[in-house]
Amino acid sequence: MNYAYLLAAIVCEVVATSALKAAEGFTRFWPSVVVIVGYALAFYCLSLTLRTIPVGIAYTVWSGIGIVLIAVVGWLAYRQPLDWPAIIGMGFILAGVVIINLFSKTAGH
Repeated sequence: MNYAYLLAAIVCEVVATSALKAAEGFTRFWPSVVVIVGYALAFYCLSLTLRTIPVGIAYTVWSGIGIVLIAVVGWLAYRQPLDWPAIIGMGFILAGVVIINLFSKTAGH
């Protein structure tokens, strides 16, 4: 269940960060509401994962997957290009998350 909370935290953070660009410095009301509510839910869900998953592992997974998803959202929604070094770097981030989850004894399995 803790990884379900972590997944929810990641999704909420990605939604909030995506809306942050649309909020235009908090000058647009509804995107600003999405940012505030999304980050609040993200941190709440992240806090629930910390009951059993070590903070370093939880934060690594949260930020690593979040980085990649935000880059994909930027590419799809905002037409922000991704060059090969960026794609390769994100591949390394994902590889690190997979290695932690498959092989680390501290990952809370």
